[in-house]
Amino acid sequence: MGIFDSINISSSALTAEKTRMDIISKNIANANTTRATGGLPYRRQMVVYEENKNDQFSSYLDRSTNKFNGNGVVISEVIEDETPFKLKYEPGHPDADENGYVMLPNVDVVSEMVNMIDAQRAYEANVTAMNTTKSMLMKALEIGRR
Repeated sequence: MGIFDSINISSSALTAEKTRMDIISKNIANANTTRATGGLPYRRQMVVYEENKNDQFSSYLDRSTNKFNGNGVVISEVIEDETPFKLKYEPGHPDADENGYVMLPNVDVVSEMVNMIDAQRAYEANVTAMNTTKSMLMKALEIGRR
């Protein structure tokens, strides 16, 4: 494990959480979009995290010797939530069907706000971890000066 590995791990988490917050913001912004691509309502999107796999030979050696080989996290893909759309009776709406029902996105704004708070807390935790690592490195440099 190198001296800057923990900073690299935290920075990968910061990037992943920033992307997650962007996707959540997109979901909230489209909570009432009844016509998206393909003519259907907007579908909620979610991020899928995955361990950042380092394909270098040394990482395979580290795994076989049970050494720590953390490489951080990446977002492997952004997927659509397949839960059904909400139906709302609104016969005057331009997108209403013959029975007066409008299909609305499967976005629950309250759940998205909870997810946003969770992503924000994870982001803050990784900033704190990065600052702690930086402080430790600075203290190590101070010890070396004496």
